[in-house]
Amino acid sequence: MTAPPDAPAPPREDTPPPRPGPAPAPAGRARLVLGRLLAARGAVAGAVIVLLLFLLAFVGPHLTHWRYTDEDFGALLDPPSMRHWWGTNRVGQDVYAQTLRGLQKSLVIGLLVALFSTVLASLVGACAGFFGGWTDRVLMFLVDLMLVFPGFLIISIVSPRLKDAGWIAFVGLLAVFGWMITARVVRSMTISLKEREFVRAAQFMGVRPFRIILRHILPNVASFLIIDATVAVGGAVMSETALSYFGFGVRPPDVSLGTLIAAGTDAAPVYPWLFYFAAGLLVLFVLAVNLIGDGLRDALDPTSGSGRRPRRRRTGPSPTSRSRG
Repeated sequence: MTAPPDAPAPPREDTPPPRPGPAPAPAGRARLVLGRLLAARGAVAGAVIVLLLFLLAFVGPHLTHWRYTDEDFGALLDPPSMRHWWGTNRVGQDVYAQTLRGLQKSLVIGLLVALFSTVLASLVGACAGFFGGWTDRVLMFLVDLMLVFPGFLIISIVSPRLKDAGWIAFVGLLAVFGWMITARVVRSMTISLKEREFVRAAQFMGVRPFRIILRHILPNVASFLIIDATVAVGGAVMSETALSYFGFGVRPPDVSLGTLIAAGTDAAPVYPWLFYFAAGLLVLFVLAVNLIGDGLRDALDPTSGSGRRPRRRRTGPSPTSRSRG
């Protein structure tokens, strides 16, 4: 029996099977973290709020002709109006300009304190965990000693003596008393990491210890350091506000959110614009930073869930099958 002429020819036995196409490349860690971070609505909302606050702090002052040092003696304690958007204080200074200047100062101080304290904690903790021995004992004794000292009291005593150095000295004082707990966590993580194969291989190859710390140890604890630095920004802003509230932080004629809150506390029931604008921006910023920190923790932690828990598929017989049986 012959096949019809339009029938396809049977495949030859010596024809090689079709090769599978190239497998799709796995998503990189940065892309995976970014995707999980964008899926967290709280983190996205916090990032948007922080971005808007930075724009308000550094672009907003250019939208008005009033400066934070200007005084309008014809408008003392005026409520918000078209002339003064957020009202004026007791000496006629524009509250809008003063609040944005205070927001600028608090944001810069918070970022610098978080940066310096995180760098110091990472170096001390990594060196203590990697070298061990006397290095570990001396550094951890220093950490324990710093934890015993009352940081708030020491800053309140030392800060007035450094008033000629400006707010940079204040940033240094806050950073000196804000790194110890992070250093302990980095030390414990370093002790675990230095037993890994890639660190052992680098030691056998004769790589210098500090190069191992910078190239292998710190990049593997970067996830924790990023989260800690993000949360430390909010903590530094709160510390600066508390110290400035009691007169140990930013000093006149400069202002911060702490000095503005301190100046407007007594007048808040009668003149609320002197207090609630600065206090509202402070609460909003700290809340947004905490939302970003929670989102970063979930995005950088490979064991955390990135969304809703999937439903379990039913493996047993369905209720209808049971009734039929």
